[in-house]
Amino acid sequence: MKVRDAMTKEVKVAREDSTIEYVANEMKNLNIGSIPVCDINNKLLGIVTDRDIVVRGLSQGKGGNYTIKDVMTTNPVSVSPETSIHEATDIMSQNQIRRLPVVDNGTLVGILAIGDVAVRDNFIDQAGDALSSISEPSKPSM
Repeated sequence: MKVRDAMTKEVKVAREDSTIEYVANEMKNLNIGSIPVCDINNKLLGIVTDRDIVVRGLSQGKGGNYTIKDVMTTNPVSVSPETSIHEATDIMSQNQIRRLPVVDNGTLVGILAIGDVAVRDNFIDQAGDALSSISEPSKPSM
């Protein structure tokens, strides 16, 4: 099975100049924890998570009027629609992330969440293994 078969195709995106407050409210309204950041042509520029907003934003004195560009993760890990589900869950595990933007020639075409994999009967074990690895505490670098 390929990522294209399991990904969410309708994805809410933010622009770099969106305010932290606007994106946080979108996350709340949609009950999601991350939003890809794209330009007007849907080229993936980054991703912002609820954790980014707190750790890189609010805890650093950047309130709701700052822009997402101030707190987003640039150059996010992503996959193509043709990536296998097995490879995608390995990438999630290795990078300790729960959501992968799906890009085709740099353009966002979807997002694959660990939950998208977990609801597929033949991938329940892989999703569980990936979630275990994602949830492990990071080892401090020496």
